[in-house]
Amino acid sequence: MIGIFGGTFDPVHYGHIKPALSVKQALNLSQLRFVPNRLPPHRAEPWLNAEQRLLILQSALKDYPDIIIDERELKREGPSYMVDTLVSLKQDFPAETLCLIIGMDAFFGITSWFKWQSLLDLCHIVVTQRPGFDVNTIEEHFDNNDYLFIAPRLTTDTRELSKQECGKILLQSVPQLDISATQIRSSLLKGEDISQWMPEQACVQLREFMNDN
Repeated sequence: MIGIFGGTFDPVHYGHIKPALSVKQALNLSQLRFVPNRLPPHRAEPWLNAEQRLLILQSALKDYPDIIIDERELKREGPSYMVDTLVSLKQDFPAETLCLIIGMDAFFGITSWFKWQSLLDLCHIVVTQRPGFDVNTIEEHFDNNDYLFIAPRLTTDTRELSKQECGKILLQSVPQLDISATQIRSSLLKGEDISQWMPEQACVQLREFMNDN
């Protein structure tokens, strides 16, 4: 199984890295691929440009050999739709099961994604959650028709992912770090220390970009 973790990474931080690595270990993934997007379709334009975000990501992950940086969205024109990325990955890895790793907030907004139901024809979705999260509260975040589609696919059993090629939504408990890219950007602009939130080389790279501006 291959783990796919997409995002703007604007900038990348431990709140991205450590939960994703926890999923890799829990599911015994053969690969963990970070996929930085070029043009996010569901949010404002990133603070850093694509080249800067990629360079910071490369600096941050150089000490994490278990993570592969996949640049296919940066090289593709138009909005970075995950469904297109998964189609491309299935072409490259036809014998592999794909697991799309997303946070709970992203999951609650997934019905706004382009062809969101088609994602489950291509992969399993692994939703990272805080330990002790009440799964019974999920229903309140979706309208009735969407929840009727989602509910039969929900599971908390990692073994379910090996029983079929795609279509399950795994709720996976991982250590959650109270870090956000917004918080990092705000602290950086105030001249505050950000080294506790990002790998050191990534901090250096980010400060260099700030000084250049």
